[in-house]
Parts: sequence; structure tokens; C-alpha cells
Amino acid sequence: MKDEQKAFVKQITNTFLFKLFSISKLPLAFISGLKVLALDKDQCSTSVRYKYLNKNPFKSSYFAVLNMAAELSTGVLALLATKGRDPGIAVIIVSMKAEFQKKATDTTTFTCTDGEKLFRAVEKTIETKEPQTATASTIGRNENGEIVSTGEFTWSFKERS
Repeated sequence: MKDEQKAFVKQITNTFLFKLFSISKLPLAFISGLKVLALDKDQCSTSVRYKYLNKNPFKSSYFAVLNMAAELSTGVLALLATKGRDPGIAVIIVSMKAEFQKKATDTTTFTCTDGEKLFRAVEKTIETKEPQTATASTIGRNENGEIVSTGEFTWSFKERS
């Protein structure tokens, strides 16, 4: 990993620094209490608790809060793949798909293991000078290890001019 990527990993996985990052860049993530539990080149894990601000009338986590945590598990990997690139790479989400298998009534942890796929898309963007997309999957599990939700997020990468 490049130095910029290592610094990003330290920033995002440090609780205090992530809170500062989320206040300035992702205020709803801060309010919802999203956390990045682990991050490396290959995978990212995020979590969100069931709490008063995140609940719906059905006594479970609101689907939009779950989607924020799911998207964060893929988006942090997408951002990591773009750090330290020259010229810079712009990244934006272009589509998403989510399925909900179980009510989220405690902490839900999302894990994405598609880092390699996102890094390859960035490399191809640099090689071809053409925009590329990559779809990353994530699985959300409750505290008992049961699948609560799955998601697919498609990221677009484009070289900055």
C-alpha cells in the first residue's frame, strides 16, 4: 500500500479520527453512530447499533441506516483504492441493490471482501484512461452471526483531468 493509503487506513480505523471525518464529510453517519471496525486492502467491516435515532416503527433498525452502514463497507474500500494516485481518481456510486432477510434488532456488522475488485478497477482506469465500474458486495450480520441484509454497490472510477 502507498503511504497515503496507510494514512487513510489509520484515520478511518481510529475511532476519534473517524468521528471527526464523519462530522465533516458524513454527518448522518456520525449521528447514526456508524463505525469502521476493520480495514485493509482486501476487506472492510462496519457496524451500526439499533438505537433510538436509528429505529423504525417496527422495532428494528431503519433500512436507510442499514444501507448507510452497508455502503460504507464498500465505499471505504473504493476510497482506499483511489488514495495516492496521480492523477487523482474520482469515485462515485452509480447503483445499489439491497435485500433484507431478518429484522435488525441489535448491532449489525457489514463486511465487504471485494477490495481486490475495486483496486483492479482503479488500475484499469489508470491504464486505459477510461472510466471503469466495479460492483462490491457486502453482508450484514447480527450479533448471533445471522444474515440480516445483503447489498451490492456499483462504484464508478474516472481519472481526474
